[in-house]
Amino acid sequence: MAFTVYPAIDIRHGRVVRLAQGDYAQETRYGADPLVQIEAYAAAGAQWLHLVDLDAAREGGYTLAPLLARIRADTGLRVQTGGGVRTEDDVRRILDAGAERVVVGSLAVREPAQVLQWIETFGAERITVALDTRQGRDGVWHLPVHGWTETADATLDVLAVRYAQGGLRHLLSTDIARDGMLSGPNLDLYAHLKALVPTLDVQASGGVRELADVHAAKAQGCGGIVLGRALLEGRLGVAEALAC
Repeated sequence: MAFTVYPAIDIRHGRVVRLAQGDYAQETRYGADPLVQIEAYAAAGAQWLHLVDLDAAREGGYTLAPLLARIRADTGLRVQTGGGVRTEDDVRRILDAGAERVVVGSLAVREPAQVLQWIETFGAERITVALDTRQGRDGVWHLPVHGWTETADATLDVLAVRYAQGGLRHLLSTDIARDGMLSGPNLDLYAHLKALVPTLDVQASGGVRELADVHAAKAQGCGGIVLGRALLEGRLGVAEALAC
């Protein structure tokens, strides 16, 4: 299995930002023009980009189609992107704008039957399911939704297995407690997923702070890693991450 590095760009009000633990009140801004940063990642050798519409994640209605089209035209990067995906038409419009894969988060938790139908309709290579998770005191991995402000009844274990059985290939899972905190990725989470759903290409996300974290995620059996704040703050570079 190939290991893929996904530089991440989160957009809010047209700017590159990062949120701490998904909290919109804890926002750090990183420059006014997203395309400048994205072009720098492409110049450093990136093949993929993870692009998130934070406004849509909160309110619905994907807004980054014009930017997505420019990214494809100017850089040739393959893009997985999401935020506010609610309907099959949303998926189709994002793919038509140039996305390689559409990331489905909250709806994948609330309406798994619908998302499984999309996997059948568009193909397993065109959908990434994002099961962002928080471990409760009971040890269970729960699934907050709606911008991580509400918790669904379903658990990570139940849905990961259901999606694996339904033909999913690409699963992105973020430990919310680590997201944007530079505390290291939760390797225990990814070991758990690898044992639970070995057929899935799991993307690690949340907490990456240095090159050793990239090596560790690969050694854990992850299929890729999403790099956000660590890249934006120069704690590691795209080229050295790709060298893994």
